[in-house]
Amino acid sequence: MLLFNTILLIHFLCFAIYLCVLLSQWRDYDTRVRNASGMILGIILLITGIVMVALKYPHVNYYKVVPKTALFAVVTIINGRFNGKVFTKQAYYALIAITLLAACIAVVRV
Repeated sequence: MLLFNTILLIHFLCFAIYLCVLLSQWRDYDTRVRNASGMILGIILLITGIVMVALKYPHVNYYKVVPKTALFAVVTIINGRFNGKVFTKQAYYALIAITLLAACIAVVRV
C-alpha cells in the first residue's frame, strides 16, 4: 500500500507541475517555444500510471483508466504536433481543457 501511495503522489505532483507549466504560459503561449519539461513530465505520468494499474490489477477501475489514457494520447498528439514550435490558441486551450478534464476524471468516485 505504501508503494502505491508513493507512486500516486509522484503521479499527482507531475500532473500538478504540468498544469502549472501550462498555466505559466498564459500570457505568452503564442510566442514562447516550449522546452522538454512537458515531455519529461508526460513520460513520468505515463510510467507512474502504468505502474499504478499494474499494482491494482485485476481490480482496475476501467471507467477511469480508459478515458484518462485516451486524453493522455490526445495531449501527446498535440504536444508532438507542436514540438519545438509555439502553440496556437486552439491547441493551448485544448491542452488546458483536456488536462482539467483528466483531473476531474481522476477525482470523481465511480
